Parts: sequence; structure tokens; C-alpha cells
Amino acid sequence: MPEAVLAAVVFLIGIDLIDIAGMHRIFRQRRSEFWVALITASMVVLVGVEQGIVLAIVLSLIDHTRRGYRPKNVLIVLSDSGVLKAQPVTSRTQALPGLVIYRFTHSMYYANAQQLSEEISGLVNRARPPLRWLCIDASAIDDIDFTAAETLRAIFGLLREKGVRLVVAQVLPDVTAGSRYQFLELFGEDALYDTLEDVLVAYRDRTSFTDS
Repeated sequence: MPEAVLAAVVFLIGIDLIDIAGMHRIFRQRRSEFWVALITASMVVLVGVEQGIVLAIVLSLIDHTRRGYRPKNVLIVLSDSGVLKAQPVTSRTQALPGLVIYRFTHSMYYANAQQLSEEISGLVNRARPPLRWLCIDASAIDDIDFTAAETLRAIFGLLREKGVRLVVAQVLPDVTAGSRYQFLELFGEDALYDTLEDVLVAYRDRTSFTDS
């Protein structure tokens, strides 16, 4: 069979393997993954399958690291109906007057420790009314590295100087049991709460807060 004909057959088979509808769904749902898939497909066509696979792994790791480097953290507040909901950190909304609940949405490590420090410092320094408690919602934190632990120690000291009590809620069991720099060692057992509702109740009790 002539090489030109063989190349045409292989090309047509390759075209059939491209999932256009699937690529369209990826484009609509997750743009970053679409570009990874498109670049990978181009690498496979132009260079080779092995190189394409390696590139896909590298690009996926870069995309994951990029999201972890700048996580989209939120504040948890009470709606008018009494349901907990998320608000942007920039809103500086307090769950109760003097209480901020700050949810960090990724594992804490060296790449995002600066963001952690900056966001908490901003919440404390710009709080109106002034903060009495700051709660870190740790429900999405599955690990804390050395740099993040040192950052938390610094934050703890800063808040103590300002008269703000730092508490932590919803720590994952793996973090409590397996992390060398766990929250228990950082802040003490009385700073840990099982749920955000427990934090709200304790804040009301200890600060004599009333909704009125």
C-alpha cells in the first residue's frame, strides 16, 4: 500500500478517535482542563503519544498547583433564615457581630501560607465592629506543612496581642491524628470545636452575645 494512502487511513482513524462532543463539554464545564486536553491532543498528533502523555501529566500538575497556590477562600455567615452560607472574603461579613468564620478551602502549605496570613490580617484590621473571635473552618484542610504551621503560630500570636480569640472548627480526623503540626498542638484543646454551630453557641455564651 502506498505510504500516502496509509497515512490517509491512519489520519482518518485518528480523526474518528477525537471526541468533539466530549471536548465541548469540557470547554463548557472546566476551561483549564479543556486547554490541557487540546494541547495534549496536539502534542500526540504532532510529536507522539508518549510525549503527549508526559505533557498532560505536567500540565495537570501545574493546573492543580495553581489552584492550591491561590485558593478561593470564603467567609461563613448566617442567612436571614438562620442557614449557614458562604460569602467572599472581600465582603468581610461577620457571622455574628465580633465573630468571623473563615473557611480555608485547600491544604495549607508554603505556597498559600502568605495568602492565609494576608487574608486573616485584613479581616482583623478592617473588622467593623472589631473582632472578638476568629474561627478557622478547617473542613477542607487535609494537611498543614511546616511553613503553614509557622504562619499559623504567627497569626495566633498576632490575634492574641489584639485581644482576638482564635478557634478552629471541623478539623478532619486525618489532620488531627497524622499531622505533625496539628491544630491541637498549635492552639490548645479548648480552641477546637466539632461544628460551626458549636462555635456560634460558645461565642454567644462566652461573650454574652444576644441577637437583640
